[in-house]
Amino acid sequence: MLPDKITVLLPQGSTIAVPGGRSLQEIAAEVQQHHDAPIVAALVENSLFELTAAVEAPSKVRFLDLTDKEGRRIYRRSLTLLFIAAAFDLFPGAAISVEHSLGQGLFCKIKKEPALDAADVAAVEQRMRQLVRADLPLQKRRASPGEAAQIFLRQSFDDKVALLKNWPKDYLNLYRLGDMEDTLYGYHVPRTGMLRIFKLKHYPPGLVLRFSGERDPARIAPFVEQIKLFEIFREAGQWGKILGFDTVGAMNKLIEEEQGPEVIRIAEALHEKKIALIADEICARGDEIRVILIAGPSSSGKTTFAQRLRTQLLVNGLRPLPISIDDYFVDRDQTPLDESDKPDFEHIEAVDLPLFNEHLLRLIEGERVAIPTYNFSTGKREYRGQEIELPAGQPLIVEGIHALNDTLTRAIPRRNKFKIYISALTALNIDRHTRIHTTDTRLLRRIVRDAQFRGNSALDTICVWPSVRRGEERNVFHYQEEADAMFNSALVYELSVLKKQAEPLLNQIDRSHEEYIDARRLLSFLSFFLPLEPAAVPSNSLLREFIGQSCYF
Repeated sequence: MLPDKITVLLPQGSTIAVPGGRSLQEIAAEVQQHHDAPIVAALVENSLFELTAAVEAPSKVRFLDLTDKEGRRIYRRSLTLLFIAAAFDLFPGAAISVEHSLGQGLFCKIKKEPALDAADVAAVEQRMRQLVRADLPLQKRRASPGEAAQIFLRQSFDDKVALLKNWPKDYLNLYRLGDMEDTLYGYHVPRTGMLRIFKLKHYPPGLVLRFSGERDPARIAPFVEQIKLFEIFREAGQWGKILGFDTVGAMNKLIEEEQGPEVIRIAEALHEKKIALIADEICARGDEIRVILIAGPSSSGKTTFAQRLRTQLLVNGLRPLPISIDDYFVDRDQTPLDESDKPDFEHIEAVDLPLFNEHLLRLIEGERVAIPTYNFSTGKREYRGQEIELPAGQPLIVEGIHALNDTLTRAIPRRNKFKIYISALTALNIDRHTRIHTTDTRLLRRIVRDAQFRGNSALDTICVWPSVRRGEERNVFHYQEEADAMFNSALVYELSVLKKQAEPLLNQIDRSHEEYIDARRLLSFLSFFLPLEPAAVPSNSLLREFIGQSCYF
């Protein structure tokens, strides 16, 4: 590397040398032709930088565009700020909230009088496009927590003030757009003119902020109706009202007042009540339900949920029999291959479907069945003399990523199946403008669990996470609306408990790894939480599946 040059890594893997001592935005303009999508940020020696930053030689730079995961995060965060600024301009004093993902977009609310209608949503979108055409800078500056608190109070962003009481630094970054200053606790694009790909959809009682898709950054992703998922998010909102808070700052206040154990008890009671209601729903259908199917993405707490559901079914007089899909894997040399010609263990045909369905039918018909055990060391199925029999009138419980896919249980009529989708959906937002990504919650759960029980470092877990996510997109999310019941396994207090175990693991990842950027992001939002000791977490909690000392394992 030449001492007065910056090395830029291009998307195709080649490099070019360019003069240093300039802003990243100037350099990005020179190399944009090598990218298939707009550049929005950069990695300099594996640290994330905004395009407004200057970079000195010698350095290694990789620009992030909308095909990069972190590039999409920055674009969508900036688009969210644009939406908030437009709503702030049009409806002074209205409560603006960004609540959760929905239909490949973000569900947001603008609480005002009269209530938000389609004309209001159209007006916000028009104002957003005016700001884009004006190509305004997102003016960044540092402010002390005290100064920021005064600004937020003037703008009626009271929920942000509560978070600043325990702010982990002596400053925070504010971004001005028009008459509003805000922070969404992350980096932004430099100018509004870069935010051209979006659309608003009126979705009572709020709206959906739609943006470009992962596969085609130049087009808005199609809206996918998710009625059942939306109801679960609404239920989470009701749980927040019962708890008395919906933001990190408000929860921190309760922890400071030594009410953390009560928060844990109420959150766990809400879980228990929901599981009991699902059990009641199954029992209400009598002998019709023969197979209970539980599916969800990685680190949703499926195993503990299945155990707790079984307990509630026992209370109702049912004695369900669990059966493991894992024991029906085909021998490893018969496993389907992925696009890289590597074994795809998450493919549905990695399961011996004919044998699995044969055994399901025989069990339902009252036969005694010799079931296999899969030897993960040898990669082969073995029979070790284990036989099971399903008592008359009792259901089977099947848990796994493919459980909602009818192909897995094709021999069983739909009316005889009860499908449950479980995932750690949003339980708490940082503030009303900044949500916590559900995938980050699950990733933190997995980091803590894998370190404790599987000997994997945080780096190991973050490295495989993209592959895990691809499998979820292919095998899980596509089927979630087919569920008869959904369960939100997120616990409002869990990041305060995970914080103490996760932070030292994440701090082991240094900037020599590309995963450093993920570690820094996770550490950043964990820093907003006051810690809670795990002693008050009950032994049957779903969280115990990840932090240990579960009564089920």
